[in-house]
Amino acid sequence: MQTSPDRHEYPAHWEADVVLRDGGTARIRPITVDDAERLVSFYEQVSDESKYYRFFAPYPRLSAKDVHRFTHHDFVDRVGLAATVGGEFIATVRYDRIGADGMPASAPADEAEVAFLVQDAHQGRGVASALLEHIAAVARERGIRRFAAEVLPANTKMIKVFTDAGYTQKRSFEDGVVRLEFDLEPTDRSLAVQRAREQRAEARSVRRLLVPGSVAVVGAGRAPGGVGRSILDNIRDAGFTGALYAVNKALPEDVKELDGVPAHRSVRDIDGPVDLAVVAVPAEHVPEAVTECGEHGVQGLVVVSAGYAESGPEGRERQRELVRRARTYGMRIIGPNAFGIINTSSEVRLNASLAPEMPRPGRIGLFAQSGAIGIALLSRLQRRGGGVTGVTGVSTFVSSGNRADVSGNDVIQYWYDDPDTDVVLMYLESIGNPRKFTRLARRTAAAKPLVVVQGAGSAPQGHAVRATRLPHATVSALLGQAGLIRVDTITELVDAGLLLARQPLPAGPRVAILGNSESLGLLTYDACLSEGLRPLRPLDLTTGASAEDFHQALLRALGDDACDAVVVTAIPAIGEGSPGDAELAEALRSAAESVPGKPVLVVHVELGGLAEALSAATSTAPQPDTTATATRRLRPSQQLPPPARAQEPPAPAGCSRLIPAYPAAERAVRALGEAVKYAQWRRDSADPGKVPEYEDIDEKGAARLIGRMLARGQGLTLGTEDTCELLGQYGIPVRRAVPAFTPDDAVRAAESLGYPVALKATAPHLRHRADLGGVRLDLADEEQLRRTYAELTELFGKPEELRPVVQGMAPRGVDTVVRAVIDPAAGAVLSFGLAGAASQLLGDMAHRLVPVTDREAASLVRSIRTAPLLFGWRGSTPVDTPALEELLLRVSRLVDDHPEVVAVTLEPVVVAPRGLTVLGASVRLAPPPARDDLGPRTLPVY
Repeated sequence: MQTSPDRHEYPAHWEADVVLRDGGTARIRPITVDDAERLVSFYEQVSDESKYYRFFAPYPRLSAKDVHRFTHHDFVDRVGLAATVGGEFIATVRYDRIGADGMPASAPADEAEVAFLVQDAHQGRGVASALLEHIAAVARERGIRRFAAEVLPANTKMIKVFTDAGYTQKRSFEDGVVRLEFDLEPTDRSLAVQRAREQRAEARSVRRLLVPGSVAVVGAGRAPGGVGRSILDNIRDAGFTGALYAVNKALPEDVKELDGVPAHRSVRDIDGPVDLAVVAVPAEHVPEAVTECGEHGVQGLVVVSAGYAESGPEGRERQRELVRRARTYGMRIIGPNAFGIINTSSEVRLNASLAPEMPRPGRIGLFAQSGAIGIALLSRLQRRGGGVTGVTGVSTFVSSGNRADVSGNDVIQYWYDDPDTDVVLMYLESIGNPRKFTRLARRTAAAKPLVVVQGAGSAPQGHAVRATRLPHATVSALLGQAGLIRVDTITELVDAGLLLARQPLPAGPRVAILGNSESLGLLTYDACLSEGLRPLRPLDLTTGASAEDFHQALLRALGDDACDAVVVTAIPAIGEGSPGDAELAEALRSAAESVPGKPVLVVHVELGGLAEALSAATSTAPQPDTTATATRRLRPSQQLPPPARAQEPPAPAGCSRLIPAYPAAERAVRALGEAVKYAQWRRDSADPGKVPEYEDIDEKGAARLIGRMLARGQGLTLGTEDTCELLGQYGIPVRRAVPAFTPDDAVRAAESLGYPVALKATAPHLRHRADLGGVRLDLADEEQLRRTYAELTELFGKPEELRPVVQGMAPRGVDTVVRAVIDPAAGAVLSFGLAGAASQLLGDMAHRLVPVTDREAASLVRSIRTAPLLFGWRGSTPVDTPALEELLLRVSRLVDDHPEVVAVTLEPVVVAPRGLTVLGASVRLAPPPARDDLGPRTLPVY
């Protein structure tokens, strides 16, 4: 069936940049009539074998009819997508809608035939898998529920693409052809496959930046100084293990090196591959440099040049063009306006940053959007003595600048399974995609600690990302539920990171305190109470305590089953028998090694020597490379090659471990408190609960209702009857409220409902405002009802202004409120609190991401500060919290099953000792987004 190619407008929202399996990028977009020449050129580069697999016969070239068919689509029943690199096709996919007889058809037919063709040079890069994700999303959007594909048995690669996708499928074999049929409804397995592919691809794209085999610095000046030359010197002086090149188009023809580094006028002149280019030229010259890098096959860019989105509208457009140009060549970008990147691994030793010295190697991954904050974090981690001591160093460091392309999400994907990183520290000025960030944080936090401080930044410069409408505190709470350790300052960020990097997680909140100062011990005790910990009585060893006294006391504390962590307090002691710093540090370390399962922290006062001794490297800690320091600023010809050194593994249980020292009790205890909460989250996340199935939920019936309701308009707030009908499909009854525009209407309503009744004004300014007198309860007969009706109209105005309703009385209980909202960035969020001042004035609401499990529903009810009112506070009767938890789960299911439900409010929900009653409800519907974060993999749009 042929249809006009302009049957549907060009679907620009189908365009997407994606990261492929090897870390490179490609652009996916619809195929149009303007692509005829590209299609022919693409087909000419496909091998005869691949053509045979596609058409089941020798097919050396496309006819004019073929070209017309494959480039003219109606974007509904016939759709073609292409993956492009450098503007040229590297793969195509198309579907054609078919009917039950296998012939071309239109809706309501919901099946389509799908076929792929991938250029041989790009096979194995995951191009077909990415195209399948996108064509499946397009098909679902156009009402297609099932794909069919016919594949030759020898085409094992394509069969694997389909079978590995995770969809529910059926396979048959007939006439020498394998026929695969699979439903397009996402399954748990298909989503898991998609997320795993996303992680691998994005991690590899970052690895290509952090572990390059060769680096070119574009814009390295001839004379020392300047940004480009400084970075070139920093890379050389750090002992980079790969090939290093200097590039500057202003170099004279006879200049072949800069201070011993091979120099070229263009990246194109380099004889050999370049994995990473550091671009440090003025913004107006960056496009030329990016083009040269792309044509030479450079895999990634670090752009330190300024003059982009941070400089205004022109800079924002310049930044968008930079990203578009880089992605055209399959390159990813860190920056622009970036401070740079560092990898301390002995196999790489890359300092492609403005930091003049390589940080000490260690187990902490560090991310900062701001260069200034990055410098501060590196300095604090490097410093020994005076403040928090540097008990470990950095594995990798990324300063993303304007974060135009590579973001914190990408780097988390890399650190998730990076064997050299045990702890992740991040300074974020903003979170551009909270929904994805939360998902990645939850997975990463289950494997290693993720500590974040979020500044008061705005949306990422130049990004076209969805902005959250949720309050900052709500977003923070949701991140905490994902296992994120969120702190308020970079000092707390380092404090927590140093503890988590080398100490085991505490098994609980019980803290032993010992030391040679009673007052410092009491300060630590009070700090523990403030952090919600359970401190034991401090043990005062007196100022005359020896190193052996500390050793024995720490051994006893660690061996006490009533203790989960130990804080040692120490002040300078004067006297002939007083322990030296090194002696005391060794006594504490040896005791900690004897009982390795509990964390130990030290609070010291003016003991710089002790702090350094505690943080001194031992046999299991990465050693600083003194060779690099000794040879700094020497020409390569004068330098000796750095000795081969394997990256040290994390200290295993039973081996020597480093003890963090803090200059104040509050800082040590705050870090310990975060570790306790994180450890509890790890234990809880091992059994997150389940999303219950309720037999009385009619999901299909609700879908039909929603479809009919949305047919009336693009978005609407449902009326009372529609709201009750939709909620009823999910087993959520709403107590009937009968409008009463006259006293006689009120009496008739009361007689039908049965006395006693309530009379309520539902005007917006009086709704849920019993304190204003707009709600009258327990009206026992007609006389009371008529008198009350007259009082309301006298006080507040005419009935048409009051909108009075009559409602049957519900059993007495605690008034609560349940809300669910679809936030553009964070996704579906379920909220709970007590109705009235508690939630409105004090903001005492708790939140969970949808879908909510049974354990999360129980914790949600108990998370608000006023929760004791539900559990028999001051002798009151406890209410039916299991019924409340079930209501929360049903609302969660409703918004999770139907993305068209964008807001639900149940207020008030009266929770009685037995059962509950929903007295008021509102629901808002809107068409679902064409694409969301549950859809196919995409990079941010610019």
